[in-house]
Amino acid sequence: MVSWRESGNNAKKEVADFPNEAVTTPPVQANTAAPVRAPDPVPAPKAVAKESVIAADLSIEGKIEGAGHVRIAGKFKGDVNVKGDLTVEQGAKLTGSVRAEKVTLSGELDGNVEAAKRVDLLASSAMNGDIKADDLTIASGARLRGHVECGWVDGKSTSKSDDSAAA
Repeated sequence: MVSWRESGNNAKKEVADFPNEAVTTPPVQANTAAPVRAPDPVPAPKAVAKESVIAADLSIEGKIEGAGHVRIAGKFKGDVNVKGDLTVEQGAKLTGSVRAEKVTLSGELDGNVEAAKRVDLLASSAMNGDIKADDLTIASGARLRGHVECGWVDGKSTSKSDDSAAA
């Protein structure tokens, strides 16, 4: 502790109250704030599959391959091989083989569905061909002529009851 005393000649003199106490300045504190962390990187947005449409007034012959979804409202003659979904609308006709994740049929298909996770034949659909799929739904009124393999992978059943019975 420090105090001021006046001496006879009007001069102020700094004197320590305690003889052993030295006058010290307080230490300067360093900035101890935690380092700023960089923000987490933003994950890249998942690619959304685009849908390609063959309009009702179109008639096309060829081959369709790709990663997106396909919707046929007109007429298409050729094979369809997509990693997305295939929809054949009511009044549309597809002549050719199909490979897709999901096939929804409201119109006509003259050809085989060679590989699909799911096939939905809606009430207005007409199919002349074979189906190989994990799941198959046939609505009342749908027409189907062909051979169906559903729930089989390489000749083995994929049902859960068969798996538990084998154990």
